[in-house]
Order: sequence, then C-alpha cells, then structure tokens
Amino acid sequence: MLLTLSPKTLSSSFTVHKSQNPRCKSPNSCRFQSSTSRFNPIFVKSEVQIERNLEFETGETFFRHESARGRDLGVLSATLYKRSNGSLRVLDAMCGCGIRSLRYLVEADADFVMANDANDANRRVITDNLSKVERGVGDERRWVVTHMLANKAMIERYMVADFFDMIDIDSFGSDSSFLRDAFNALRLGGLLYLTSTDGYSSGGHRPYNSLAAYGAFIRPMPFGNEIGLRMLIGGAVREAALLGYHVTPLFSYYSYHGPVFRVLLRVHRGKLHEDRNYGFVTHCNLCGHTQTLRWDELGLMGCPCSDTKASSSLVVSGPMWLGPLHDASYVTEMLELAKEWGWVSEDTGMDLEKLLSIIIEESDPRLPPGYTKMDEMASRAKMNSPPLKKMMSALVKEGYAVSRSHIIPNALKTDCPMSHFVRIAKDNLQS
Repeated sequence: MLLTLSPKTLSSSFTVHKSQNPRCKSPNSCRFQSSTSRFNPIFVKSEVQIERNLEFETGETFFRHESARGRDLGVLSATLYKRSNGSLRVLDAMCGCGIRSLRYLVEADADFVMANDANDANRRVITDNLSKVERGVGDERRWVVTHMLANKAMIERYMVADFFDMIDIDSFGSDSSFLRDAFNALRLGGLLYLTSTDGYSSGGHRPYNSLAAYGAFIRPMPFGNEIGLRMLIGGAVREAALLGYHVTPLFSYYSYHGPVFRVLLRVHRGKLHEDRNYGFVTHCNLCGHTQTLRWDELGLMGCPCSDTKASSSLVVSGPMWLGPLHDASYVTEMLELAKEWGWVSEDTGMDLEKLLSIIIEESDPRLPPGYTKMDEMASRAKMNSPPLKKMMSALVKEGYAVSRSHIIPNALKTDCPMSHFVRIAKDNLQS
C-alpha cells in the first residue's frame, strides 16, 4: 500500500508557540500575591511578579495568573515524590518564563531541573529567574536552561539514558505528539504532568481533531469538560500501551480559564490486565441517561427510553478513560502537605483545601463518568433547582454514590440514573 502525506492530515502540524507557561508562585507558606492587577494576559510586558513570595519576571512570554493553581498541584506532587524517593529530577519541557522550574527548585527542593523552552529569545528572563537558586557545577548542578522543541529535548535525554522523575508539559491546544517521547524519557514509577487547552475538541465540536490527537471521536455532551480530562488520559493510556507501559491517574484538574485540562499520571511497566477503564461513554439527549460501554458492547448499545437499539437521541464518544479521575489516598497526602505549608484557606478563586476535598470526593470508584447539572435535572423534573446539599442527602439516603464536581459548582456526580434522579428530587425536595 502506498500512502501519500499532505499538510492537511487528521493531525494538525506542530507550531512553536512563544513559551508555554502557567503562572508564578512562591515558598511554602504564603498566599498568591501579584504586583499587577488580575486579568487575562497572554503576552505581558516584563515586570516583576510575585507568587507565593517568589519574585520573577515574565518578559514577553505567554503567562496567566489564573494557571497558578495548576502549578500548586504540580509542586505538591513533586514534593511528595521527593519525600518518598529521596531525589527529584524534573524536566519542564515548555517552561515559558521559568516560574514553574523555579518553584520546583525552591518549593519541591528538586535536585535538578532542566528548563526548556523552544524560543531562545526567552533565555535572559528564564536565566534571571532561575538565578535566585545557585546553579552549581558538575554533579552538583541544580539547573540548566535549554532551547529545543520539547520532543527533541526528551529524545536527547532518552538517547543518553538520562531519565527524569517528573516531566511537566504545559502544552498548547491538543498537541499530543510528545507523548511517546515523554514516556521514553521518564523513569519507571515517575510522574507525567500533561496539559490540553482544546475546549473545542472536548466539547465535541472538533471530533476529527480529537481523533487525530487522542484517538477518541468526541461528540457534544453536557459534561464536556470532564470528557476533556478523560480524553487526555485516554490518549496517554493508548500511547503507553504501545510502549508496554500503563498509567495511573493521580489527579485530574479542570480550570475554566483557557480552558485548561491538567492530569498527573504515574507510569508503570506492563500493560493493563483489563480494559474495563478504557471504552466509550453514551448519553441520551432525550432522557438524559448516561452509561459506559466496553468495546465488545458497542453493537448492543441503546437507551432504556427507546424501544429500538438505534436511537437518534443517543450520542457516543470514545474511546477514553472510564475509571476514576483521581487517587483518593494520593490527593489526601497532597491536602495534608498543603495544610503543612499553610496553603489552605486562601481567597484566590476556589480555595485549595476545598478543591482537593472535592477531588477526594470525586475519587469514589462507584461514580461513573459525567456529572448532572442541577438546572438540567430541575428542568426535566419541572421544579426549582434544589439545594446541592439536600439533593446529595436524598441520593445517599436512596443508596446512591454522590459527590460534588470540582469542574462546575452547581452539579453532582452520581451513579443514580437520570429518571431516578428526577423521581427522588420530586419525592423529597419539591416545594
């Protein structure tokens, strides 16, 4: 068979963006602070920023204050790894102004950080920011700045067997071309911190783009932001399997700015023994029922509200990750560390303690993919939207698993079918 490649294939071509970079933070004790007003900059003029007491400049790099929470989670995870394993080598593959790298050095006490950014015009600002930590020499070297495409940086390290304990890839859009190289450059048992900012694909508006990037054909569903996280994990699961690895999600985090989807994965040797956590999600737009399907069940899919197997109201997306988005015990350790450092009870967006507490709730393995917005349920029940806590109590009383969603405030995750959900709301809460 002869294949002809043209520029317009399923996958989009790689574009070098001026630094991919979250935000900036600082030591183990303070709140988010910023010397500039909070807005949504993309390229900001160079001026001193302060984040968790660490000062840095942004230069002409891509920078968002709102991404600080994701960096918090990365630093907490890196610190837990260092405490458990005794050493920590980090590759910040798209480091932007270098604030992530600085935080890994100062807060997580990384032994070595490779701060890489494809744009060599950012070298001065990155180096100046990292210079707050003594560089060191030889085997005592703490950090280095490089300017390569992320793939090349990882391939070069892999070729000389120079592996990392944690690789943080704060990429743009749905570029997943680096996944295989990241797995190769990562030490077994190491942490891979991935990013997607493609809300169109997760929302089902670019199904062929999601198919090219993550191997998942995504259709519009009412819980598209959670689908975005599962799509990203699923792409990593598929790529890892090709290399003889499997991954375990430690936490998944969605932030509306961007939007930004971030997942932290632990990489293990050996393929998964079963595929029950990798499959398809169906949603009926008519009755609101959601369910999961394994590969061998695709020919049997249908909806309880339809007399026929084929229903025009049934939407199918996948394959993607169907298992828990988080590891409850791991996130509990993160929360304890955040308390130890005094990072809780802040007034910056969703409190970190509240966020991690909700993520722990979401870790219940009984909870299926998706969430139900209270407004949608109330519309189906033809009643006012009930208080979240009362609805949760009513569902638990009926024997269902339930949790809040960190993705959207007025929504619940539950294994209760929509028809039962509506009945319980009417029976217990209708006024």
